[in-house]
Amino acid sequence: MDGVRAVLLDVDGVLTVSWEPLPGAVDAVRTVRDAGLGVAFVTNTTSRTRAWIAATLAEAGFPVEPGDVLTAPAATAAHLAQHRPGARCLLLTSGDVAEDMAEVPLVGSDGEPDVVVLGGAGPEFDYAALNGLFGHLQRGAELVAMHRNLFWRTAAGLQLDSGAFLLGLERAAGVEATVVGKPAPEFFAAALSRLDVPAEAAVMVGDDVESDVLGGQAAGMAGVLVRTGKFRPDAEEGVGGERPQHVIDSVADLPELLGLG
Repeated sequence: MDGVRAVLLDVDGVLTVSWEPLPGAVDAVRTVRDAGLGVAFVTNTTSRTRAWIAATLAEAGFPVEPGDVLTAPAATAAHLAQHRPGARCLLLTSGDVAEDMAEVPLVGSDGEPDVVVLGGAGPEFDYAALNGLFGHLQRGAELVAMHRNLFWRTAAGLQLDSGAFLLGLERAAGVEATVVGKPAPEFFAAALSRLDVPAEAAVMVGDDVESDVLGGQAAGMAGVLVRTGKFRPDAEEGVGGERPQHVIDSVADLPELLGLG
């Protein structure tokens, strides 16, 4: 691949599974860094802060600083600050991302939110919580989602994610969510801005054919699908007539694809 100046890397399922590095991932990222290419870690993970993700990856050997990580919660906070400043938000997510959303005015489940924000799924997504969100949407609250991921892979296998619940809420309430994480064009634009490269000089590497690969391609980048994480064989056929431009077995093969190995 010629003219590549930067690489955007999904984290979960590409570099790690349940935060354990996949074989060859650390060496691959180091090879890309050593070649002088810019690297951004772009993730729809909604249960951990940017600082936690950077520290955990660094401890595993990845060359990463907190500023290299762009998360869906951080992007959501930036979106709300720009488009709904001061709006009261009710957040439903699994995990603690308060640090990355410190400037967002949050209300409890008994409050009257202007915006309902949906993060990553977990035990918190029970009937009472979802029905409560449904009620707020019926009363006119806006719906913002950190992503549309239907599932993700853990050490225990594939697990349902919030995209499965988001579809039901949209259909029941007759609303359409504003999605802030991948594959939102603004999310990719923010990462490219940090790297100071145009889309045509960047590569997006992911295990989610829609959110990562086709989303990256729609933003003007080259797309690389890895056969790890949530990958399923039918993903190579793409979606809606759009196919991934490149498919590799794992991120360990990325340096060779880029002509670095």
